[in-house]
Amino acid sequence: MNPEPPPTAHSTDARRLRLVTLAFPPAGLWLLWRGTATLGRKLLGTLGIALFTLPYAAAILFLLTKFTGLRFEMQGRPIPVPTWQVTDYARLEKARAVTDIAPAAKAPVRVQAKSATPYWTDFRGPLRDGHYTEQTINVDWAKSPPKLLWKQPVGAGYASFVLADGLAFTIEQRREQEVVTAYEVETGREVWAHSYAANFQEWMGGEGPRATPTWHEGRLYSLGGTGQFRCLEAASGKLLWQHDLLAEHSCSNLFFALCAAPLIVDDKVLVLAGEPQGRDARMLIAYDKITGALAWKALEDKAGYASPMLVTLAGERQLLMHSAGHLLGVSPTDAKVLWRFPWRVEFDNTIAQPILISTNRVVLSAGYGTGAVGLELNRTDGGFAVKQLWRNKFLKNKFTSSVLHNGHLYGLDEDILVCLDAATGERRWKDGRYGYGQVLLASGHLVILCGNGDLALVQALPDRQTEIARVPGIKGKTWNHPALAGGKLFVRNAVEMACFDLSAR
Repeated sequence: MNPEPPPTAHSTDARRLRLVTLAFPPAGLWLLWRGTATLGRKLLGTLGIALFTLPYAAAILFLLTKFTGLRFEMQGRPIPVPTWQVTDYARLEKARAVTDIAPAAKAPVRVQAKSATPYWTDFRGPLRDGHYTEQTINVDWAKSPPKLLWKQPVGAGYASFVLADGLAFTIEQRREQEVVTAYEVETGREVWAHSYAANFQEWMGGEGPRATPTWHEGRLYSLGGTGQFRCLEAASGKLLWQHDLLAEHSCSNLFFALCAAPLIVDDKVLVLAGEPQGRDARMLIAYDKITGALAWKALEDKAGYASPMLVTLAGERQLLMHSAGHLLGVSPTDAKVLWRFPWRVEFDNTIAQPILISTNRVVLSAGYGTGAVGLELNRTDGGFAVKQLWRNKFLKNKFTSSVLHNGHLYGLDEDILVCLDAATGERRWKDGRYGYGQVLLASGHLVILCGNGDLALVQALPDRQTEIARVPGIKGKTWNHPALAGGKLFVRNAVEMACFDLSAR
């Protein structure tokens, strides 16, 4: 019987190399190239280690997501970002159980006087333009940063707040239910919650409703991600009437859900219903704002994601709204299309609000490589003519909208703040990264809710970017628009919400 030959140095090195590679491929690669193997064996070994690294990395990521809570989240860029900051429903419900006591035991809600006119009752403010003019705000954040009044968990979704009579209203996802909620402005305590079975999800943005509710004359109009359109009594949450937009109007949902905030026009409330499917299907729907009775429906276009606006352009009162492929001017009385301008964004992602820069001029912006365009609307014998004044890629609003101040546009070009001359499109400056956040204009300053939840204050100056301060806000990916009323700033994302005091001291 012949004994086995003793191991050679080469076989020992090869065995050690395999073991090290199995444990940590980079160390195996380092060991391979330090060894005495031929160049050919080193190259072949490098290829083998590279191929092994793929399942090795996949296994490590699986274990991390399984046992540590690691998640991969789309935060605006094409590549998902690893994060541990996701909605913890167990924590959310535990925190709510502590604060959400029985209605009979709650202290009376402190509401503002009914004679006071509610201010921030619509998406992005009274004119949907991101301007806050109710009162001056504190702009000395370096010495006196915003005071946190309260912070607490909130359900998923991308809606903002509207505020009236001492309450802050939003819509959120709580497990398998969409919930329209009202919170006490002073404390953040939940006052009422109206829930129903609905859960919109898509893999890029996640779950939850997108559209911000609209408050009007004591009623709250809420649109869910799956087309559940409801009118509630704002003081109590009592359901007044409801419609299923997709089912009733033969429309299919948009990829990222119905996102446009309802719009009050005279005695009607207008909503966008998705993508029409069939001969009689329409996208723009008008209901009687009191009874919920159908008034009319119009437009065979696929809806965009931006919210319609009631404006006066070239002397004509009209709806300014996006379809998937056009900017439209529509008569608010009979839904007649007054004019169209082709505006195609990749994946039909018309998200940013149009920006009025004069009585007959408007600027559009979009991400996904689209850029911005300045338009002029003029009357003709046959109606209206749209003229393109300029076009460039200096301002690419992706999930956000810009603001106008003293003839200049301020907004996020992807995730970098930029200033453009509104009349010519000339870029004045580009500086400062704020993530895929949101911008408001108040007291000559830009209040920026950054993509990571931080708050920043920047002077709205055309000659330079001057950041006054940046302070912690909320945690996690933040694409939701902030709301500002009574000097208080309300912010939220899919994890938590908070209120900050911005009133001038």
